[in-house]
Amino acid sequence: MRSTSVIVPPPRRLVRLPGAFPLGAGTAVRVGSGATQAVDLLRGYLAPYGVPLPDSPDGRVVLAVNPALAYLGAEGYELRVDQDNVRLRAAAAAGLLHGVQSLRQLLLADPSSLPCLDVVDTPAFPWRGAMLDVARHFMPIDFVRRFVDLLALHKLNVLHLHLTDDQGWRMPVPGYPRLTEVGGWRTESMIGPAGSTSFDANPHGGAYTTRELRDLVAYAADRGVTVMPEIEMPGHARAALAAYPHLGNFPDRHLPVWTSWGVSDEVFGVQESTMDFCRAVLTEVMDVFPSQHIHIGGDECPTTEWHTSPLALSRVRSEGLPDPDALHPWFLGRISEFLLANGRTPVCWDEGGGAASLPPETTVMVWRDPAHGLDAARHGHPVIMTPWRSTYLDYPQTDAADELAGQPAGVVTLHDVYTQPLPPPGWSEAEAALVQGTQAQLWTEFVPNPSHAEYLAFPRLCALAGNAWSGGDDWPGFLTDLRRHEHHLAALSVRHRPLGAAG
Repeated sequence: MRSTSVIVPPPRRLVRLPGAFPLGAGTAVRVGSGATQAVDLLRGYLAPYGVPLPDSPDGRVVLAVNPALAYLGAEGYELRVDQDNVRLRAAAAAGLLHGVQSLRQLLLADPSSLPCLDVVDTPAFPWRGAMLDVARHFMPIDFVRRFVDLLALHKLNVLHLHLTDDQGWRMPVPGYPRLTEVGGWRTESMIGPAGSTSFDANPHGGAYTTRELRDLVAYAADRGVTVMPEIEMPGHARAALAAYPHLGNFPDRHLPVWTSWGVSDEVFGVQESTMDFCRAVLTEVMDVFPSQHIHIGGDECPTTEWHTSPLALSRVRSEGLPDPDALHPWFLGRISEFLLANGRTPVCWDEGGGAASLPPETTVMVWRDPAHGLDAARHGHPVIMTPWRSTYLDYPQTDAADELAGQPAGVVTLHDVYTQPLPPPGWSEAEAALVQGTQAQLWTEFVPNPSHAEYLAFPRLCALAGNAWSGGDDWPGFLTDLRRHEHHLAALSVRHRPLGAAG
């Protein structure tokens, strides 16, 4: 068993050395090749402690990119702190940013000095993410930025931003102002789980500006986090249909933004004007978000309307499809090809056996059952494991009476998150190689505000990081590390469920 760590997620190797490196107003930095971004980030973390960290050719804090460290990969780093110097090196800029987060955690423990240690660290998986649903309940941009900062602290490198759904549309698109003016607001929200007959009678909504989203992307990139947007299609589209009825299967029908939870039967139509709309939206998405990956949803799409819509039935005939159900893979295939033609990689939620109909480049997020991930891998798709039993943070953390409300009929514990097997057992070497990593999902039907969201996220996101970065192979050791790290969360005023007797 490894020794305990002062850094979460725990590094691959950490050796404690005697003594400490003192920090003060006179501490200077020598900025090596490719290190400017990381130094700026470190300065921001040190400034509140009265350490301006000026440049100096004789600086005893040294950050540098060194291509000779290629064995560390794109995100690994080496950190050595002794009583005279601090040296942080990496093969690429991303590794330096992760190393800065390790230094940040050490500062949270004692801002006057750094403990002497020798660290070599690399991630187990390249995709380490968290999905934040801002469609069901709108989250202010300041909280989203804070969420990014907390992801970076734990070396999670993807913020998956769920921007649209039946209950709200949060991103402006030129030429379609009603998407946010109408689709961004609902008259009330359901109280309780799907099927409830109780509503709160409180209007709810909001939308981000394009400038806010661009600034978020830049803020995240400065911290080594990529923002991947999600625009749901062809299902989960009720907010868009409320704004523009002609996008639906019955263009003369007018619908409000949905106020219920669950899955709405109203989905996008398949007429060419709707496909043009989807391409226009994704063109704006690609302009605002430079992420290589663009999520297009794809799951939970009822086909009921396509069986009765004259427009949909006409498309079935013109495309020579066997039945209206086949419009689902047809739709996703066309949209995926559009993104691929524009140099981006489409991402879809798994739909069981639907992987065979997607372009092989499409990344599949596996949430229903690991068997669906195996099916996707056998069709050559990159796979990201997002199983609801171990990554859905909208489920309560415990079944205790004082636990905040969450998705009913389930509990996802800290242990569940940490011990998710990656890759799932029984996969061949070739199939396992397609597993890119994992991410947590924070759906917000039952999460009305940022404080509630933060509580559900932590400390379970720490456990996800322990799995995705460190390999999830030492639960007792990790829990010991996390009890120490709880002081770091407290120092940042992170609302979280106290560890207590977690196990």
